[in-house]
Amino acid sequence: MTEKIEVTKVVKKHYAKVARQDTDCCSTQCGCGKDTTAEEISRAIGYSEEEMSLVPEANLGLGCGNPIALGQFNEGETVVDLGSGAGIDCFLAAKKVGPTGHVIGVDMTDEMLEKARKNAITHGFKNVEFRKGYIDQLPIDDASVDIIISNCVINLAPDKLAVYRDAYRVLKPGGRMYVSDIVLLAELTPEQRADENLIAGCVGGALLKDDYLAIVNQAGFRTEILMEDREISKTQYQGMPVMSLKLGAYKD
Repeated sequence: MTEKIEVTKVVKKHYAKVARQDTDCCSTQCGCGKDTTAEEISRAIGYSEEEMSLVPEANLGLGCGNPIALGQFNEGETVVDLGSGAGIDCFLAAKKVGPTGHVIGVDMTDEMLEKARKNAITHGFKNVEFRKGYIDQLPIDDASVDIIISNCVINLAPDKLAVYRDAYRVLKPGGRMYVSDIVLLAELTPEQRADENLIAGCVGGALLKDDYLAIVNQAGFRTEILMEDREISKTQYQGMPVMSLKLGAYKD
Protein backbone atom coordinates (compact mmCIF):
# COMPACT_ATOMS: atom_id res chain seq x y z
CA MET A 1 0.00 0.00 0.00
CA THR A 2 1.19 3.48 -0.72
CA GLU A 3 1.83 6.02 2.05
CA LYS A 4 -1.26 7.97 0.92
CA ILE A 5 -3.52 4.93 1.29
CA GLU A 6 -2.02 4.08 4.69
CA VAL A 7 -2.57 7.60 6.05
CA THR A 8 -6.10 7.73 4.66
CA LYS A 9 -6.88 4.37 6.28
CA VAL A 10 -5.65 5.60 9.68
CA VAL A 11 -7.68 8.81 9.46
CA LYS A 12 -10.84 7.06 8.26
CA LYS A 13 -10.67 4.50 11.06
CA HIS A 14 -10.21 7.16 13.72
CA TYR A 15 -13.04 9.44 12.60
CA ALA A 16 -15.42 6.54 12.11
CA LYS A 17 -14.87 5.81 15.81
CA VAL A 18 -15.45 9.47 16.69
CA ALA A 19 -18.72 9.45 14.73
CA ARG A 20 -19.85 6.29 16.53
CA GLN A 21 -18.66 7.81 19.83
CA ASP A 22 -16.55 4.68 20.20
CA THR A 23 -13.51 6.51 21.58
CA ASP A 24 -12.32 8.38 24.63
CA CYS A 25 -10.98 11.22 22.47
CA CYS A 26 -12.68 14.49 23.31
CA SER A 27 -11.25 16.20 20.22
CA THR A 28 -9.07 15.44 17.25
CA GLN A 29 -6.15 15.15 19.64
CA CYS A 30 -6.42 12.47 22.32
CA GLY A 31 -5.16 13.26 25.76
CA CYS A 32 -6.85 16.59 26.38
CA GLY A 33 -8.70 15.04 29.26
CA LYS A 34 -11.92 13.07 29.47
CA ASP A 35 -13.56 15.85 31.47
CA THR A 36 -13.20 18.32 28.58
CA THR A 37 -16.46 18.53 26.64
CA ALA A 38 -17.03 19.29 22.97
CA GLU A 39 -18.72 22.52 24.04
CA GLU A 40 -15.70 23.63 26.06
CA ILE A 41 -13.35 22.93 23.17
CA SER A 42 -15.59 24.73 20.67
CA ARG A 43 -16.00 27.73 22.96
CA ALA A 44 -12.21 27.95 23.32
CA ILE A 45 -11.63 27.94 19.56
CA GLY A 46 -14.15 30.66 18.75
CA TYR A 47 -17.72 29.36 18.58
CA SER A 48 -20.47 31.36 20.26
CA GLU A 49 -23.16 29.87 22.47
CA GLU A 50 -25.70 30.61 19.74
CA GLU A 51 -23.62 28.81 17.12
CA MET A 52 -23.12 25.76 19.31
CA SER A 53 -26.85 25.53 20.05
CA LEU A 54 -27.92 25.60 16.38
CA VAL A 55 -27.39 21.83 15.88
CA PRO A 56 -25.87 20.52 19.12
CA GLU A 57 -25.53 16.96 17.78
CA ALA A 58 -23.22 18.24 15.03
CA ASN A 59 -20.69 19.70 17.44
CA LEU A 60 -18.12 16.99 18.14
CA GLY A 61 -15.39 19.32 19.38
CA LEU A 62 -13.16 18.47 16.44
CA GLY A 63 -11.99 21.85 15.17
CA CYS A 64 -9.07 24.19 15.72
CA GLY A 65 -11.00 27.37 14.92
CA ASN A 66 -14.27 28.71 13.56
CA PRO A 67 -13.99 29.26 9.79
CA ILE A 68 -17.44 30.88 9.67
CA ALA A 69 -16.08 33.75 11.77
CA LEU A 70 -13.19 34.43 9.40
CA GLY A 71 -14.90 36.06 6.46
CA GLN A 72 -17.96 37.34 4.62
CA PHE A 73 -20.79 35.03 3.56
CA ASN A 74 -23.53 36.47 1.36
CA GLU A 75 -27.06 35.30 0.66
CA GLY A 76 -27.33 33.04 -2.37
CA GLU A 77 -23.71 31.91 -2.37
CA THR A 78 -22.51 28.32 -2.75
CA VAL A 79 -20.23 27.02 0.01
CA VAL A 80 -18.21 23.80 0.18
CA ASP A 81 -16.85 22.40 3.46
CA LEU A 82 -13.76 20.20 3.14
CA GLY A 83 -14.00 17.39 5.68
CA SER A 84 -17.47 18.28 6.92
CA GLY A 85 -17.76 15.70 9.71
CA ALA A 86 -21.12 15.83 11.49
CA GLY A 87 -21.91 19.09 9.72
CA ILE A 88 -21.65 21.91 12.25
CA ASP A 89 -19.84 24.34 9.93
CA CYS A 90 -22.15 23.46 7.03
CA PHE A 91 -25.21 24.31 9.10
CA LEU A 92 -23.69 27.58 10.27
CA ALA A 93 -22.79 28.47 6.68
CA ALA A 94 -26.33 27.58 5.57
CA LYS A 95 -27.74 30.18 7.94
CA LYS A 96 -25.41 32.76 6.41
CA VAL A 97 -26.22 32.09 2.74
CA GLY A 98 -29.93 31.65 3.33
CA PRO A 99 -32.52 29.56 1.47
CA THR A 100 -31.28 30.75 -1.93
CA GLY A 101 -27.76 29.62 -1.09
CA HIS A 102 -26.36 26.11 -1.17
CA VAL A 103 -23.89 24.28 1.08
CA ILE A 104 -22.08 21.07 0.18
CA GLY A 105 -20.21 19.08 2.81
CA VAL A 106 -17.58 16.64 1.54
CA ASP A 107 -16.32 13.82 3.74
CA MET A 108 -14.75 10.41 3.10
CA THR A 109 -16.10 8.68 6.22
CA ASP A 110 -19.44 6.89 5.89
CA GLU A 111 -20.21 7.17 9.58
CA MET A 112 -19.74 10.95 9.55
CA LEU A 113 -21.85 11.32 6.41
CA GLU A 114 -24.66 9.31 7.98
CA LYS A 115 -24.56 11.46 11.09
CA ALA A 116 -24.49 14.71 9.10
CA ARG A 117 -27.38 13.71 6.85
CA LYS A 118 -29.46 12.74 9.85
CA ASN A 119 -28.72 16.09 11.47
CA ALA A 120 -29.77 17.94 8.30
CA ILE A 121 -33.10 16.11 8.19
CA THR A 122 -33.78 16.47 11.91
CA HIS A 123 -33.17 20.22 11.85
CA GLY A 124 -34.79 20.94 8.48
CA PHE A 125 -31.77 22.15 6.51
CA LYS A 126 -32.94 21.90 2.91
CA ASN A 127 -30.09 23.96 1.46
CA VAL A 128 -27.38 21.57 2.71
CA GLU A 129 -26.20 18.30 1.16
CA PHE A 130 -23.38 15.92 2.02
CA ARG A 131 -21.31 14.11 -0.61
CA LYS A 132 -18.84 11.30 -0.16
CA GLY A 133 -15.44 12.13 -1.56
CA TYR A 134 -11.81 13.01 -0.94
CA ILE A 135 -10.76 16.60 -0.48
CA ASP A 136 -8.03 16.33 -3.12
CA GLN A 137 -10.56 14.98 -5.67
CA LEU A 138 -13.71 16.93 -4.92
CA PRO A 139 -17.02 15.70 -6.38
CA ILE A 140 -17.70 19.30 -7.44
CA ASP A 141 -17.88 20.95 -10.89
CA ASP A 142 -15.21 23.37 -12.08
CA ALA A 143 -15.68 27.05 -11.16
CA SER A 144 -19.01 26.42 -9.40
CA VAL A 145 -18.31 27.51 -5.81
CA ASP A 146 -18.12 30.93 -4.15
CA ILE A 147 -16.55 29.91 -0.82
CA ILE A 148 -14.63 26.93 0.54
CA ILE A 149 -14.25 26.39 4.28
CA SER A 150 -12.26 23.82 6.21
CA ASN A 151 -11.66 23.27 9.90
CA CYS A 152 -8.62 21.28 11.04
CA VAL A 153 -8.82 18.83 8.12
CA ILE A 154 -6.32 19.69 5.39
CA ASN A 155 -3.43 18.74 7.71
CA LEU A 156 -4.82 15.18 7.57
CA ALA A 157 -4.41 14.95 3.79
CA PRO A 158 -1.22 13.23 2.54
CA ASP A 159 -1.00 15.58 -0.49
CA LYS A 160 -1.90 19.09 0.62
CA LEU A 161 -0.88 20.67 -2.68
CA ALA A 162 -3.43 18.47 -4.46
CA VAL A 163 -6.08 19.64 -1.98
CA TYR A 164 -5.41 23.31 -2.65
CA ARG A 165 -5.14 22.78 -6.41
CA ASP A 166 -8.53 21.07 -6.48
CA ALA A 167 -10.00 23.81 -4.30
CA TYR A 168 -8.69 26.34 -6.83
CA ARG A 169 -10.33 24.32 -9.62
CA VAL A 170 -13.83 24.36 -8.12
CA LEU A 171 -13.81 28.01 -7.01
CA LYS A 172 -15.23 30.68 -9.27
CA PRO A 173 -12.96 33.59 -10.21
CA GLY A 174 -13.07 35.86 -7.17
CA GLY A 175 -13.82 32.89 -4.92
CA ARG A 176 -12.30 32.57 -1.48
CA MET A 177 -11.30 30.05 1.16
CA TYR A 178 -11.51 30.42 4.92
CA VAL A 179 -9.40 27.78 6.65
CA SER A 180 -8.44 26.90 10.21
CA ASP A 181 -5.65 24.35 10.25
CA ILE A 182 -2.87 22.99 12.41
CA VAL A 183 0.69 23.86 11.38
CA LEU A 184 4.02 23.09 12.99
CA LEU A 185 6.34 25.59 14.64
CA ALA A 186 9.19 23.05 14.80
CA GLU A 187 9.91 19.83 12.93
CA LEU A 188 8.78 16.50 14.35
CA THR A 189 10.91 13.40 14.77
CA PRO A 190 10.49 10.51 12.31
CA GLU A 191 8.87 8.54 15.14
CA GLN A 192 6.31 11.30 15.70
CA ARG A 193 5.64 11.48 11.96
CA ALA A 194 4.86 7.75 11.94
CA ASP A 195 2.71 7.75 15.10
CA GLU A 196 -0.86 6.88 14.10
CA ASN A 197 -2.36 8.72 17.06
CA LEU A 198 -0.50 11.89 16.10
CA ILE A 199 -1.50 11.48 12.45
CA ALA A 200 -5.18 11.13 13.35
CA GLY A 201 -4.75 13.88 15.94
CA CYS A 202 -3.81 16.52 13.33
CA VAL A 203 -0.13 16.66 14.27
CA GLY A 204 1.75 13.83 12.54
CA GLY A 205 0.86 14.99 9.04
CA ALA A 206 1.06 18.73 9.66
CA LEU A 207 3.52 20.95 7.81
CA LEU A 208 5.77 23.70 9.06
CA LYS A 209 3.97 27.03 8.80
CA ASP A 210 6.17 28.43 6.01
CA ASP A 211 5.94 25.20 3.99
CA TYR A 212 2.15 25.21 4.36
CA LEU A 213 1.84 28.79 3.12
CA ALA A 214 4.18 28.06 0.20
CA ILE A 215 1.90 25.23 -0.92
CA VAL A 216 -1.20 27.44 -0.84
CA ASN A 217 0.61 30.03 -2.96
CA GLN A 218 1.92 27.34 -5.32
CA ALA A 219 -1.67 26.26 -5.96
CA GLY A 220 -2.39 29.75 -7.29
CA PHE A 221 -3.98 31.47 -4.31
CA ARG A 222 -3.28 34.89 -2.88
CA THR A 223 -3.07 34.39 0.88
CA GLU A 224 -3.76 36.40 3.99
CA ILE A 225 -3.03 35.29 7.55
CA LEU A 226 -6.14 36.23 9.51
CA MET A 227 -5.09 34.95 12.94
CA GLU A 228 -2.58 32.68 14.69
CA ASP A 229 -3.61 30.74 17.79
CA ARG A 230 -0.53 29.50 19.64
CA GLU A 231 -2.40 28.88 22.89
CA ILE A 232 -4.02 25.81 21.36
CA SER A 233 -0.70 24.05 21.86
CA LYS A 234 -1.29 24.16 25.61
CA THR A 235 -5.05 23.69 25.65
CA GLN A 236 -5.38 20.78 23.22
CA TYR A 237 -1.94 19.52 22.18
CA GLN A 238 0.00 19.02 25.41
CA GLY A 239 2.61 21.62 24.55
CA MET A 240 3.58 20.19 21.17
CA PRO A 241 5.11 22.73 18.71
CA VAL A 242 1.88 23.51 16.87
CA MET A 243 -0.47 26.39 16.31
CA SER A 244 -3.82 26.95 14.66
CA LEU A 245 -3.43 29.03 11.52
CA LYS A 246 -6.48 30.99 10.35
CA LEU A 247 -6.05 31.68 6.67
CA GLY A 248 -7.83 33.49 3.88
CA ALA A 249 -6.97 32.24 0.37
CA TYR A 250 -8.30 34.06 -2.67
CA LYS A 251 -8.67 33.15 -6.34
CA ASP A 252 -8.18 36.40 -8.25
